[in-house]
Amino acid sequence: MNSLLSRDVQIKSMEQTVKHAEKYLGELCSLLASYTRKTAKLRDKADILVAQLFDFSSREDPELQVGLKNLAEDLAMVQDYRQAQVERLEMKVVTPLKAYGDIIKNKKADLKKFSIDLNSQLKELQKLEKIRLRNPADRQTIVSLHTDICFHHHIFMRTYGNTFYEDHIYCVL
Repeated sequence: MNSLLSRDVQIKSMEQTVKHAEKYLGELCSLLASYTRKTAKLRDKADILVAQLFDFSSREDPELQVGLKNLAEDLAMVQDYRQAQVERLEMKVVTPLKAYGDIIKNKKADLKKFSIDLNSQLKELQKLEKIRLRNPADRQTIVSLHTDICFHHHIFMRTYGNTFYEDHIYCVL
């Protein structure tokens, strides 16, 4: 019974961890996506500026034309780096962070099922304890219930193993 109660405490801790991860990873993903969009907008505005510099330089005297073209080319190179930054942020940061949404959703479902199964086991143990207290001489019923509880506990442990105890939720997050 104590081990089941300590598992209940562990479940609460894991639920808190999942809730915390869901909140902060969501915020982090949103901020990084916003940063990526703003960087892309800056790149787009600079591309417009480069185009205008080239256009303006074509109408100026040769000396100013060379200076404006050089400025436009340098600015265009900066935008190439900015484009690489946008692509890398999207591919290496934002997309993997989005995947955690599904992982967290699955962990929440697993924890809910795990908690329901654990509560069922606790109820069975409480039922057994009531029978023991009411009628300690009815050994056949007590042994039968105890066997059922042990069987369900064995299935429970085969189903969940030590996934939630050893790995906790940190292995996934």
